[in-house]
Amino acid sequence: MVDFDMKHIVDCPSCKVSIQRQRLEESLYVCPECGYHFRLTPAERIQQIADTDSFLEFAAELTSQNPIELIGYESKLSQNQRKSDLKDAVVVGNCLIDEQAAVLGIMSFQFMGGSMGSVVGEKITQAMLQGADTNTPVILFTASGGARMQEGIFSLMQMAKTSSAAALLEETGTPLFIVITHPTTGGVTASFAMLGDIIMAEPGALIGFAGPRVIEGTIGEKLPKGFQTAEFQLEKGFVDSIVHRKDMRATLAYLLRIHANRGN
Repeated sequence: MVDFDMKHIVDCPSCKVSIQRQRLEESLYVCPECGYHFRLTPAERIQQIADTDSFLEFAAELTSQNPIELIGYESKLSQNQRKSDLKDAVVVGNCLIDEQAAVLGIMSFQFMGGSMGSVVGEKITQAMLQGADTNTPVILFTASGGARMQEGIFSLMQMAKTSSAAALLEETGTPLFIVITHPTTGGVTASFAMLGDIIMAEPGALIGFAGPRVIEGTIGEKLPKGFQTAEFQLEKGFVDSIVHRKDMRATLAYLLRIHANRGN
């Protein structure tokens, strides 16, 4: 009789099937039954995407302050830092993907819902500026509930800041590749997440600005079922491609190689 340790069993949020953690890891954290893509930590994403030991983080020293002196915000930051083992909701650095250079940014929903505050905006901006300065393609994996309202106007300013950096990439002819993961909503969707030269999404990712109830209440109409899924967005032209996690590294390597060879 097999002794199943429940600590090593994970239930799929989509189809509810129980999966052995080892099997889930082997499938790149994709449910082998229904294809549901589990959320990844930045470290897990880097391990799947970047060449071994090639990722070199920068801007790691940046940590959020409390610009509007909101009571309890510092405590919330400390709690999320301990829980996620991250300083904030994005990790950026240089790496190689199949020996092709890239600037890589990975957002984490585990840190305050991936909300974009001053540090997240600054790190994303630094990643894009470095890409523009060195003509190195920038790859950003998004996962966010939107702006970090605990920072007030300082959070909302990051939308303009990151969008301006994306415009600089366009001016210098440096590619910006966006990979939208579940969920990507609010101010991130309304800014740099939709400014990529190529916008990809993982299967089933929720993509939108406001929630369905807010939209229906605003426009007074019933929305189509699943209208905020990656598949619906692909059909309507907001997303260029849906890429399964097992194909992500090869797809990004192909795009990087095209850029490297474009002058030949």
